[in-house]
Amino acid sequence: MRVLIAEDKVRMAMLLQRSLQREGYLVVVVHDGESALTAIGRHRPDAIVMDVMMPKLDGFQVLARLRSMDVRIPTILLTAKHTSEDIVTGLDLGADDYLTKPFELAVLLARLRAVVRRPSTLVKGPLRAGDLVLHFETHEIECAGQRRVLTPLEFTLLQGLMQRVGRVVRKEELVKIGWGNDDAFQEGTLYVFIRALRGKMHALGIPDMLHTVRGVGYVLRPAAEE
Repeated sequence: MRVLIAEDKVRMAMLLQRSLQREGYLVVVVHDGESALTAIGRHRPDAIVMDVMMPKLDGFQVLARLRSMDVRIPTILLTAKHTSEDIVTGLDLGADDYLTKPFELAVLLARLRAVVRRPSTLVKGPLRAGDLVLHFETHEIECAGQRRVLTPLEFTLLQGLMQRVGRVVRKEELVKIGWGNDDAFQEGTLYVFIRALRGKMHALGIPDMLHTVRGVGYVLRPAAEE
């Protein structure tokens, strides 16, 4: 499996390269956004690990160009910014996951394994919950003829919630659905993805269906069930 590392800090890039190679990955390294786009076209990696703050084109710009060309290579963003606004920006652009610096290499490797093993579902769909429709083939949500594209992880989490509509899904269960058995998982990461999902649902004019059950988890409850 081939992984592209786009990281402008040479020492960090070398460290990531050695760690991934020890795990058996083929690794391509670049140090700026323009080189990342060139390398993606040339090598067609199976996954991308990309820093946000890079010269020429930053990680957000690279990701936006890829998604505009319908290139859906699983992408993990690395960012030194801890604010949820910056993280949500990356998710809205189509990132599959993110890590804030500093992070443990074991955590990155676990996240990488998670994004590349997420299976495309065999179910044709769509799933429905009230006015919300989840399309499997396009990874879109729909309401009243309007659609929004979900990232693969957003799709996986929402699929899990819609398959359990009306039932409280514990946070631990959602983490397992999205990330597998990641012992280093931080609860704040799940919150950021739930927030991103809510934002896309609200953009479609859907009433607040995704509720927090404090200290327990989340429940998807259509308006008719309120």
